[in-house]
Order: sequence, then structure tokens, then C-alpha cells
Amino acid sequence: MKKVLLLLIPMFLISSESKKPTVEQLFNVETVRVKKISTTFKKRFYGRLEIDDSLVADVVPRFGGYVVRLYADRVYTKVKRGQILAKVYSPEVFKAKEEYLNSLNYASSSGNYKMAQSARQKLLLLGIDEDEIARIKSNRKSDPYTAVRAPVSGYLFEKRVNRGSAFEAKSAIFKIVGLKNIWMEAKISESDIQTVLEGVSFWIETKAVAGRFKAENPVLYPRLDQKGALATLRLELNNSSERLLPGMFATLFVESERESLLTLPRSAVIRKMGSWYVFKAGEYEGEYEPLEVAIKPIDNDNYAILSGLEEGDEVVGNALFMIDSDARINGLF
Repeated sequence: MKKVLLLLIPMFLISSESKKPTVEQLFNVETVRVKKISTTFKKRFYGRLEIDDSLVADVVPRFGGYVVRLYADRVYTKVKRGQILAKVYSPEVFKAKEEYLNSLNYASSSGNYKMAQSARQKLLLLGIDEDEIARIKSNRKSDPYTAVRAPVSGYLFEKRVNRGSAFEAKSAIFKIVGLKNIWMEAKISESDIQTVLEGVSFWIETKAVAGRFKAENPVLYPRLDQKGALATLRLELNNSSERLLPGMFATLFVESERESLLTLPRSAVIRKMGSWYVFKAGEYEGEYEPLEVAIKPIDNDNYAILSGLEEGDEVVGNALFMIDSDARINGLF
């Protein structure tokens, strides 16, 4: 944009008594100076709490069979690692147990343990617990039923079998979700991406749970929502108390590292044709120059001036006032 000097000309009134010109300025232009302050960038974003994918475990038997007894019979039941979820009968597993028992008996008489080792390995590959295998060896008896245990601690988010249900090999019959850690996924506009990635402190608040929760390890998803052109920022939260739950709405607060910035109140800066401008005081009183600047929002009241001005420069405090004045009427801006 071409720089134009704008001269606000006060109106002159002539006194009829003295016949001498006297000056009366019908409006005053208030100015402010560019100040340097030490501050941090703070901004809030909104999103939702989600399950941490790394704490999700599917219980998938490597064999087919039937549920004889169901211990984990209610969804969202809390379970511990190693806890028995169900007792099942599998013809394939029972046959493998019998083979292992026979190979142990043969090894006792022949001294050849290769077959026993091979049969034991087959049971391990079928996912049979080592304690159950050890009982076969110590008791010299194979149990027709097999325990399906929880591989991790957490909550039973899915239960796809009931007592008496049949299931196939490689099909998930339970899903367990741990909540000791949880994710926050916040929506970020394109213009805020760089600022957020430069943040050094993150925390969230929810309406459901009182308090402030520290968030860490920000990760920007490598794609934007096509409808709203919004990016997704994911953060991790320690949730050892398990008070935060997936699905809760949350507010994310981002704070940058403390730095020295040149600042102006928001009212002193105005946007025009995709650029930002201020009206800088000129050499003479009442003379102001539209000047393009680069800015970054700091808070609801102030902008950081990245280029275009120096500390101590004087500008019009209300840029909108200038737009509404003679400058606009005369097409100067």
C-alpha cells in the first residue's frame, strides 16, 4: 500500500469582537506509545478427552471354542492384569494339552524330552498361560477348560460373548481400556498452529472435574479438517486418579515462554485488505501516516508488534476513529 500523509486540519472560528482568528479543535486525537514489556502468550482452545490408544488391548484367543463360565459379565467392569475373564472349552487346546501330557509320560520312561518340549511350545503358541502348563506337568492331568485372562489392567469397554457363546479363533471377545493416561484433542485454527507449537506450558480444565490438569507431549496431526480448516492438537494427561473420562469436553490453555515484546492496544491497530495498519504520528502536530505492521495477538487487549515500529513510536490510540474521519471521506485509506 502506498504511504500517504494524512493531515487532520482543525477548524478555525473567527471571533466577531476581536476580528482575530482563534483556533478551536472540534475533536482530539489521542495517541499511545509503543511499549516494550516482558510477557507470555496465553490462549485457549476447545476439544474433547479421548482414549489413549496405547492403553487399549483386545483379548483375542488364538483358538476357537465355547464359553463355559463368564466372570467378566458386565461392560465397564474394572479388571486387573491376569484376572480370569472367562473359562472356555476348546477341542483344539484340549487335544494339545493331552499331547503334552502323553509326551511327559513318554519322557519319564524314555528320557527323551524333545517331544515334551515341542508339545509345550505348541501350548504357548496357542496362548495358554505358563501357570496352566506347569499344573499339567505337576498334576499329570489336563484340564478340559482353559482360562482366558486379562492381558492388562483397565475397564471392560466391550464384551462380545455371553455364557455358552461360541467364538472363532482370531476374533476379539473383549476390549480392555486403561485410563491411567488420557488424551486431549483440541481444534486449532491455521493461524494459531505455529504459536501453539511454540508453547511451553499446557493445561486443561473441564466443567465436570474441578481443578487444573497438566498436559504434555503436544502432537499436531498431519492433516486438517476439510470443512473447518482446523488442525487437531493431541496432548497427553496423567490420569492416575481416573477422574477424567473419555468424551468429556475440555478447555486447553497454552502459554508461551516469557519474552520481551513491543506492544500496542488492539484499538490502535486495524485490518485493511488483508494487512494490519497503525497511524503513526508525523513530524508536525496533527500529521499521521498509515503504516503497515506485522502483529501477533497476546491477549484480549493487546497485540505484539513484530515489525514496522520501534519502542517509543507514537500512534493513534483508536485506529477506527481515523478510518471514520476525513481520511476515509477523501479516499486516502
